[in-house]
Amino acid sequence: MSNPRPEWIAEDPASLRVLEIASKVAAASTTLLITGESGTGKDQLARWIHESGPRRVAPLLKIDCASLPPELVESELFGYERGAFTGADSRKLGRLELAADGTLVLDEVAALAPAIQAKLLRVLEERKFERLGSAETLQMEARLIALTNADLERDVRAGYFREDLYFRLSVLTIPIPPLRERPRDIRPLAEYFLRRLAPVHGRAEAQIETHALQALEACAWPGNIRELKNALEHALIFAKHSKLSREDFPAACVQSAGSQIPSNLRSLEQIEKEAVRMTLEATHYKIARSAEILGISRKTLLQKRKKYGLV
Repeated sequence: MSNPRPEWIAEDPASLRVLEIASKVAAASTTLLITGESGTGKDQLARWIHESGPRRVAPLLKIDCASLPPELVESELFGYERGAFTGADSRKLGRLELAADGTLVLDEVAALAPAIQAKLLRVLEERKFERLGSAETLQMEARLIALTNADLERDVRAGYFREDLYFRLSVLTIPIPPLRERPRDIRPLAEYFLRRLAPVHGRAEAQIETHALQALEACAWPGNIRELKNALEHALIFAKHSKLSREDFPAACVQSAGSQIPSNLRSLEQIEKEAVRMTLEATHYKIARSAEILGISRKTLLQKRKKYGLV
């Protein structure tokens, strides 16, 4: 039986666009790359995609490539036979095998060691693998979703990440904007976390004062959604009243509230992304016509379309 689909709070146009792309790729079996800063919700989106597609009745497994040493990542991924190495007292099935026809999530895929990158490339190309210490070739049935907060294109140029593996992983890419670039999500996210966390801390009646909400909306949130959640929990623990005020939140989250700079200003990259998206949609994704309207070359438009995930 599948799990309930996790919520994806989306009121800002940037988040709604992410949700639109995720809905389109949920039914696909193609490898997917989800990028974004730490705390933006990459893992949550991966689970949303799994539970929204036909694989939701199958397992969803995950490997944290950054927290495990390379030899453990390899054994977790491929499994091993008894006697494959010192300490291998029995056969262990790897996540590729255990995931069956479900989904395998590789978190922080940029942390993979070069040797494992090479093996993973072969798996993605041939859809086959072997347990460590075994000559039996197994078929990969699972869909692979890779997550990263790194700039993989930069890592490829620097020689840290295989270019051929990057192209295999990025067939479908969903970039998640940081929270500061989707300010209309801050209020609904804060209210969502309040509903979830307040009963846990015995504060079911808690509400957020208007001035506190305005302060939260003015914060840059370098830690993104994770930082916002932590700020709500901090306020619930230390608040003396049922109304959460600015003073109940960590100082770093509300100190910018007095600034006169509007919180809805956008970066040049945001403006460019929106211009490219609107032009593509207006021309029904006719590349040559869109490039002409935008005043850029066809090649440049294709690069920007890939960069912003405008599939």
